[in-house]
Amino acid sequence: MSSSVLKKLKSDAERQALLHTVKEAYMEIFPTPSIESKLDLLEPNSYIAVTCSPSKGVELTLDMVERLAQRGFKLVPHIAARMVKDDAHLREILKRLDDLPIISIFVPGGDSPQPAGKFSTALDLLRAIAEVDHKFTEIGVAAHPEGHPTVGNDVLFEQLLKKQEVSNYMVTQMCFDADVLAAWLHDVREQGITLPAWIGLPGVSDRNSLMTTSLRIGVGNSLRYLKNHGKIAMRLLKSKSYRPDKLLTELAPFIADPAYRIAGHHIYCFNQVERAEQWRHEFLDSLRTSG
Repeated sequence: MSSSVLKKLKSDAERQALLHTVKEAYMEIFPTPSIESKLDLLEPNSYIAVTCSPSKGVELTLDMVERLAQRGFKLVPHIAARMVKDDAHLREILKRLDDLPIISIFVPGGDSPQPAGKFSTALDLLRAIAEVDHKFTEIGVAAHPEGHPTVGNDVLFEQLLKKQEVSNYMVTQMCFDADVLAAWLHDVREQGITLPAWIGLPGVSDRNSLMTTSLRIGVGNSLRYLKNHGKIAMRLLKSKSYRPDKLLTELAPFIADPAYRIAGHHIYCFNQVERAEQWRHEFLDSLRTSG
């Protein structure tokens, strides 16, 4: 982290807040054949979120989670509502996860154009999960600081209010603007949404790899985000790589303010685990030596 960026921290409270949230950060990975070998550099008890592919289905996620659980990782499997066929399929999924040392799941709506069965929204699936016995103590939902391409902001707020009745944390979609994130968090808190927020953080990425991986894998969050945020796509094209140092420094005052209830960061690393983890340690070291 450059000294010019570091100097923008206004207090030790901000520095300590960043130390906590970046230390607690966890990575999101796509379930691809090559990703498992890349996780060797992570500490055994690291948290890892495993996405649910709209083309491969939830079974690929479950298979990978079962293997990674044997390696000591703390897994957060994504269970996309549109990938779950019916109540019997849901019970089968939860039974497989109940047999593993997993306490947290993340429930997005999913990016498949058509639902596989009866669940078309995350709220539908969350309510069904609430009716089934399970051991999960943490259930997360998606939040959209910059809106959604097909859903209005009023509907998003209304849905989030309902989701918090059957969940206990939220993860924001990737955003590059601290002011937008802070304004959105202020609004949702004003409207009674109290879920702790894990801020979706764009991980350090090579420009070409980020763009190519997003297009090749076709995961909805990354692909749709780049398609619908032209200014950000242009910014990425103008530079060889992206680092979230500046974004985190600008977020520091809000992270340090308990009213915003920011719990940590969800790193969208686009399967570039080594680069993202190296950056995270460098950022933490810079914060520690600045105190």
